[in-house]
Amino acid sequence: MQYHIFSPYRVCPLGAHVDHQHGLVTGFAIDKGVDLWFDVADDGHVHLESKTFEGIVDFDIDAPSQVRERHWGDYARGAKYALKKRFELKRGITGVIQGSLPVGGLSSSAAVLIAYVMAFAKANDITLQPFEVVKIASEAEREYIGLNNGLLDQACIALGKKNQLLFLDCDSNEYRLIPFGGQQQSTDNPQLSIVNSQLPFEIGIFFSGLTRSLVNSDYNLRVYECKTAAWNMLAYTEQPLKTFDKTFLRDIPKATFDKTRIAMPARFARRAEHFYSEYRRVRQGVTAWETGNLKLFGKLSFDSCESSIHNYECGSPELIAIYEIMRSLPGVYGGRFSGAGFKGACIALVDPAHKAEIEKVLTERYLAQFPEYERTFQVFWVKPDDGARFID
Repeated sequence: MQYHIFSPYRVCPLGAHVDHQHGLVTGFAIDKGVDLWFDVADDGHVHLESKTFEGIVDFDIDAPSQVRERHWGDYARGAKYALKKRFELKRGITGVIQGSLPVGGLSSSAAVLIAYVMAFAKANDITLQPFEVVKIASEAEREYIGLNNGLLDQACIALGKKNQLLFLDCDSNEYRLIPFGGQQQSTDNPQLSIVNSQLPFEIGIFFSGLTRSLVNSDYNLRVYECKTAAWNMLAYTEQPLKTFDKTFLRDIPKATFDKTRIAMPARFARRAEHFYSEYRRVRQGVTAWETGNLKLFGKLSFDSCESSIHNYECGSPELIAIYEIMRSLPGVYGGRFSGAGFKGACIALVDPAHKAEIEKVLTERYLAQFPEYERTFQVFWVKPDDGARFID
């Protein structure tokens, strides 16, 4: 029997670069993602092919974890690694995987990991709750792939629901799925009403033409800088220091930052400023979403990107150009860099009536600045959708 898993990509309108510091985040699963078709093997052999990347992957699921090969097969090995820490794995899979959008900024790595976790669990009769999938996939990416991430990407992909905003506290792991406040819901079947309703926006994804690997970017460096900022605050206020892996900005009150920011090196103060200001923006954004105030929600997303540029200091010249162009266009409610913001893509919440003009003008202006990306710059339109699931 062949199984089919769809694992969506994700976008984060508010709450960027803070999940690794146990901050507050928001996000959507979208209607584009990764498809994995597989059969359960009679033994422990795993054989995988990709319609997106070259080469094949073969390994035994019960063998000791291998050293990373810096190859797309590492994500399957990472899923096996994290699952084997909890469960006995005896059966492998034979499968084919395919992505539907270019790599960069939409957490394709997390989508792939979640697909493999779900597939290996299915093959070995393991029942996982959605948040277990989140934790296992996140652990695989941190410990095996080598990316010091939080839970944002995996949570959006595994927990997302159509037309609802995920609001996650990365400290307590409590989350809510929130319908847009401007929607009229049926009292007879509110969930069906949410699913069948139309949101007043679509999501534009503007791929710069650059690709990147977060493991080789400054992503991990920014995580360490945030932790160093936290250490500075603890030291300046003569509080006990924790080990680096147990140190998070979320544990330090904003008042402590206000008291110590002048004393610490400016770089670390900027990283902390992004964290605390993003915490405030997420709180305000959730209220705006709940009350149907899309204009304010969009403005906060723009403000989030400004902080990413000036405080978190990410964003290539290409991404900054896309952001500045889309911010100037009628019909764009808000937007920001997608993902880590080092290359990849920008996302925008857009009035559907303006889609064609936005795509036309943004493409013209961007390629006028960066003609070398004429063949690789791409625009896609997506909508919030359900999270990772088996397809009948």
